[in-house]
Amino acid sequence: MLNYALAIATAGLLVLTFPGEGLAFLAPVALAPLLYAVAREQHGWKRFLLGYTAGIAFWGGSCYWIHYVLGRYAGMSAAMAWLGFAGFLLYKSLQLGGFAWLAGPAMRTRWAILAAPALWVAIEWTHALSGFSWLLLGNAGIDMNIPMRLAPYTGVWGLSFVFAATGTALALVALRRPRRELAPLVALPLVLILPALPAPQRGTEAAVLVQPDISESADWTPQWVERQQQRLLRLSAGAALNQAGRTPALIVWPEAPAPIYYEGDPRIREQINELAKSTGAYVVFNTAPRNRAGEVLNSAVIVSPAGKPLGQYDKMNLVPFGEFVPWPFAGLVSKISTEAGDFTAGAKQTVLPAGAHKVGAFVCYESVLPGFVRKFAGKGAEVYVNISNDGWFGRSAARDQHLAIARMRAAENRRWILRATNDGITATIDPAGRVWRRLPSFVPGAMETGFSWISGTTFYSRHGDWLVWLCMLGAAGGIAAGLRKPAPAEAKRASTSPGPGD
Repeated sequence: MLNYALAIATAGLLVLTFPGEGLAFLAPVALAPLLYAVAREQHGWKRFLLGYTAGIAFWGGSCYWIHYVLGRYAGMSAAMAWLGFAGFLLYKSLQLGGFAWLAGPAMRTRWAILAAPALWVAIEWTHALSGFSWLLLGNAGIDMNIPMRLAPYTGVWGLSFVFAATGTALALVALRRPRRELAPLVALPLVLILPALPAPQRGTEAAVLVQPDISESADWTPQWVERQQQRLLRLSAGAALNQAGRTPALIVWPEAPAPIYYEGDPRIREQINELAKSTGAYVVFNTAPRNRAGEVLNSAVIVSPAGKPLGQYDKMNLVPFGEFVPWPFAGLVSKISTEAGDFTAGAKQTVLPAGAHKVGAFVCYESVLPGFVRKFAGKGAEVYVNISNDGWFGRSAARDQHLAIARMRAAENRRWILRATNDGITATIDPAGRVWRRLPSFVPGAMETGFSWISGTTFYSRHGDWLVWLCMLGAAGGIAAGLRKPAPAEAKRASTSPGPGD
């Protein structure tokens, strides 16, 4: 029972670490209780259950809002929403169960302080493959100036490794392991050698970010759609023409529950083109065009100050149950999006031209994918635009969680991010990951803000997830070495000691 209490303690610490509770200083110790527990347990299936229990508690505590989304927007009854949420917990917890199972052998080696964190990073990387990547441990460091120096070199993975290493060290101390096994920690101060975060700056260019606050559940009548589109146009023009003589380089509209059919609706197409001409700005907006096969796409389009469409990026990473329903559930569950039919994923990652510059526009959930977002910089994007609709999250912590994740993408690639959302959190993020300006949530508005075009690329932008591959090798080596060693005496005692009923 002590081991299960320790596993749940790790889950609690992880929940407290992330936005919602915001106790980020707990990140360096969060994994220690679970690692202490798995080091004491010699049976692999019992270690798996410890991690699985921690996973259920963690995902349930941090992503509680999924139940609300399923019940409010996926057409599920209260009972079905709870059942769907339970299915999510049982599925996502497999990865933390796998970590605990494999961490047992890794903790037996004299290099546990490297092997266990390497395993943690490798497991975190698989979240994207499982269809839902959210709240990587390293994201907790977004406001920590010194650990954030790693981001442009290692991505978020470097911070995850450091926090997992400090948690491993605490577990080793509790296990009374030899002090020499903590020796790799002496390398941590080397982070101070890395360049400090860029100083805060206003930016040399102007932009307008629009937050229309369109209802997620209103009836789609032609009159209602017309009013929402006029709101977008009015907010944009008002903010752009209020720039005191400074022409905005960009106007950014968010992803919204009422898609704009730029391709198929001549009226709104002409109005957007006229907005670009009257303000002298490039306008980036979300639209739902169709490909040659007639399939619906979720896209970002840019229109020039001459009123001409210049480029289109089609979202490549769609959200299961958000933008399409996986085939086993077809007919049983509705997707969250109100667009008729499923979306189809785009085929190519492209940047949007803006005169002599290029824009990397990624849509909503794509901000959680570090290896994907960094490729925009490699393709020449000098500023990032994140268009999102976080209205599905209600008033939950998911909004702040999503913002923290997007901030890490700015720091990894040393790019400004212009983030426009339907009803919040609309914000400007500087190249260090700081929130420079933001609009209040749940109100319509438009924000004039600054940014700069940046052409240089970071080590992470160029080389990607190199640390992940290194961690995979290190974890495999540590696990293999641990499997050749007998279980330590404390693990044998813990697994064979009589229980209260013996």
